[in-house]
Amino acid sequence: MEQKKKELYFKKVEEEPFARLLGIRLLDVDEGYALCEMRYTDDKDNIYNNTHGGALFSLIDEAFEISSNSHDRVSVALNMNITYMKPAKKGAMLRAESKEINRTRKTASYYITVKDDEGLIAACQALVYIKDQEIPFLKID
Repeated sequence: MEQKKKELYFKKVEEEPFARLLGIRLLDVDEGYALCEMRYTDDKDNIYNNTHGGALFSLIDEAFEISSNSHDRVSVALNMNITYMKPAKKGAMLRAESKEINRTRKTASYYITVKDDEGLIAACQALVYIKDQEIPFLKID
């Protein structure tokens, strides 16, 4: 992926309101790939003072969104299947890595993991539908 396109993806994630709300940052992007991170803070707790599944899902979804939309066509989620392995420790930096595992003309599959310094927190298999629409913010003049 050319550098100018990478910069546009970084800018979009920095500006995205929901990503900003949760403190999600994009660390790397390439075609079919994204790496995002989020610090596990108290405001991401569930009722048991563990990592809220919705917070982990949001981190997974951000990496999935970027990796699946990295081929110049708008892609929308069809299905996501997440397995939560263990809660993260407070203060941990969580990293979601999304890798494309298969791509056809109309669909693509991704494998996304969330890890901290001690290992695997969650894993996800996800599927997108690829629309016949260019990604608006990639139109470079």
